[in-house]
Amino acid sequence: MLYVNLELDRASCLNRFRDVYQALRWEPENLSNIDIWNLRGKSVPMDKLAPKLIRRAAKKDYTAVVIDPIYKIITGDENSADQMARFCNQFDLVCTELGCAVIYCHHHSKGAQGGKKSMDRASGSGVFARDPDALLDLIELETTDALMNQEINKALCRACLEWIKIRAPSLEDGLSQDDMCNYRIMTEYCGNKLPKAEYEALGRHLDDAEKTVRLRTAWRIEGTLREFPRFAPVNTWFDYPVHIMDDSGALGDIQPTDEKPDWQKKKKPPEDTWKEKENLLRQNFGLCDEENTGRVKLAELSESMGKARNTVKDYVKRLSKEFKLENGIVIKL
Repeated sequence: MLYVNLELDRASCLNRFRDVYQALRWEPENLSNIDIWNLRGKSVPMDKLAPKLIRRAAKKDYTAVVIDPIYKIITGDENSADQMARFCNQFDLVCTELGCAVIYCHHHSKGAQGGKKSMDRASGSGVFARDPDALLDLIELETTDALMNQEINKALCRACLEWIKIRAPSLEDGLSQDDMCNYRIMTEYCGNKLPKAEYEALGRHLDDAEKTVRLRTAWRIEGTLREFPRFAPVNTWFDYPVHIMDDSGALGDIQPTDEKPDWQKKKKPPEDTWKEKENLLRQNFGLCDEENTGRVKLAELSESMGKARNTVKDYVKRLSKEFKLENGIVIKL
């Protein structure tokens, strides 16, 4: 494969490759199969790059040529259909002459993209939607506080369990399946069973794990294929420098942001909005109530929900048949 790097300098590009290999825990055994042509600061229009690329790759027998990104080499007005058709013909020329696939990266048009089909999100002429044989589109998803709290809980539980397996395997027998799903129970258990120095080291490890989750972004991959049926959207988390499949299905219900102005958007009924808030309170109350006492401090619940105390008080009033507030304690009825 030939990777034509137009955007990163050589050092940054090599560093990115190294980071990806390390994140995937792959040994770079087949690195010799990847050639990198660094052209940052040396790029030329595609009609001049194509002959050079063909001469350079003629005897290499590449299976694919990746050009990243194409805005560096576009010739003409990207909104002009006839000019972009001539531009895209250069990719066909490379494919024909080298007998390989050409993969190129293009950017979205400005504004939110959720209201568009995946093939209509590319900036410029509609040629970019019709020319490729396979079009893969990535769009960022907006996560909710409740979802991120779930992901943090899972990450901290997983980190605690991994720590126990490595440092004190015998302690794993004292945990039930339910315990392993509640990070507060897990951390309290570790605090009671581990030596002080070990527990403090675990605390630092958990802080790092939480920071990692908070830095993640959510993405959806959609596609249009010329000769095959459309595939179902694929949801991923971007945990630098790689995308990780969302196997839990947590991202499946998120709708991408629409480009319509606020006055045109369909707003959720107040009942649906309050249901989300009520479920947020119930969920976090359960996480904080480690010993099933039915009592949680308002301050602790506020921290867990990521909401101001007065906001949590409003939620409790809304659910007055399930909860009540007495002297700074939220009580489950």
